[in-house]
Amino acid sequence: MSLKSRLSKLVAFWVKRQTQKWANSPHETQEKVFKELVSQGRGTAFGKDHNFHEIKSYEDYKKQVPFRDYEKLKPYFDRIVKGESSVLWPGKPIYLSKTSGTTSGAKYIPLTKESIPHHINAARNAILHYIAETGKAKFVDGKMIFLQGSPELDHSGAIPTGRLSGIVAHHVPGYLQKNRMPSFSTNCIEDWEEKVTAICKETVKEDMRLISGIPPWVQMYFEKLIEESGKGTVADIFPNFSLFIYGGVNYAPYRGVMEKLIGKKVDAIELYPASEGFIAYQDSQSADGMLLLLNSGMFYEFIPADEVHDENPSRLKLSEVELDKNYAIVLSTNAGLWAYSIGDLVRFTSLQPYRIVVSGRIKHYTSAFGEHVIAEEVERAIKNASEQSKVSVYEFHLAPEVEPKEGLPYHEWFIEMDEIEDLGHFAKALDQEMQKQNPYYKDLINGKVLQPLKIKRLPKGSFQLYMKSQGKLGGQNKLPRLANDRKIAAQLSKN
Repeated sequence: MSLKSRLSKLVAFWVKRQTQKWANSPHETQEKVFKELVSQGRGTAFGKDHNFHEIKSYEDYKKQVPFRDYEKLKPYFDRIVKGESSVLWPGKPIYLSKTSGTTSGAKYIPLTKESIPHHINAARNAILHYIAETGKAKFVDGKMIFLQGSPELDHSGAIPTGRLSGIVAHHVPGYLQKNRMPSFSTNCIEDWEEKVTAICKETVKEDMRLISGIPPWVQMYFEKLIEESGKGTVADIFPNFSLFIYGGVNYAPYRGVMEKLIGKKVDAIELYPASEGFIAYQDSQSADGMLLLLNSGMFYEFIPADEVHDENPSRLKLSEVELDKNYAIVLSTNAGLWAYSIGDLVRFTSLQPYRIVVSGRIKHYTSAFGEHVIAEEVERAIKNASEQSKVSVYEFHLAPEVEPKEGLPYHEWFIEMDEIEDLGHFAKALDQEMQKQNPYYKDLINGKVLQPLKIKRLPKGSFQLYMKSQGKLGGQNKLPRLANDRKIAAQLSKN
């Protein structure tokens, strides 16, 4: 075992002990974070507008600070973009993370000198927890690749601006730089297809041991590697590849295809990073869910999913949540976000310690008939149905067909998958799985409000073509798997 491997194990056990300290005192940890945030925010424009000097408790905070999304906080963000100081947090942010918006177009999320270290440390600690639990550390002696956005920053405004993954690339610790790939110049290539080709050429003869990225784009990288090398699997190209790190989307629907491409099973670590903060990471290979990071400068609130669109929804702190219920996650952070809804739904899988899974997006759902289907349900249904039918599913999108040419309305699934002898049998299996996952959907089928779902099988590459047409191929971009309209469905049909 190398010196680097031995040292990583020592650090891993130390980090795990430090984590256990705050994880075993979750409510005290969050109370401390809350008080520090409010204290720092008092002198800001936002703090003065919301009477932070009067806030002595969480109940006071809820009275003074309504929960809001980006659009409702946009006037404050606009002031920051123009260069104004101490708007949401003391001083100016050191970066603005640019993300895709909905009604507001591009969104600019502040990153401060207090918040950026947590983005770096959380990713590092996820790996160290894996080492501490499994004892596996040989991968640190090989090459590592992080498929991410361009690290080039826009310096034309008052504050340097870029994609989160590109910003974080500037803060990768020195001890990882020697083993890290791809090169800076390759990482700066904007065109994703060109970038993947360049990454393949740089890495195909290297000893790659750790690979990280959003599953659909890693899948594209693997397919290109196999094509360029002429080898049968990724394991033939990288025999020491042993750890896959991912985030952004649920890995379960991709797992079958990815393992076929890899040619063997490899351990995986799930991360939950967002521009707003690094929220959770998988701390155990044997436990379900990701450890919620309670000491990272973020105070959490949770709104029951069925109250998200109410005028005055319940706002719960950590001690009030329950297992196996869906909540919208709301953050107050040391980057100056206050009672900010990031748009994600989470579900708690454990309360000791607090672990979560991402179960969906507030704005990505299908409920044209009152069924309110969320991402977790469709992902579990298609995973189970594809395993039963022994078919590889690469990507999918669900949209309602409200006014069919004949018959009852139905859910239409656009699925990129291998050819299958009996598509009708697979559709029936998928429909049965959906009825198991969502009782409202089952009632609509049994009540003859909906007819069973229909599948439109798409050829390989269809979703990449769609994402490319939207200027969202690669990087941190993710395909919405659920819609309450047929905008994406219409484009997929057209393509």
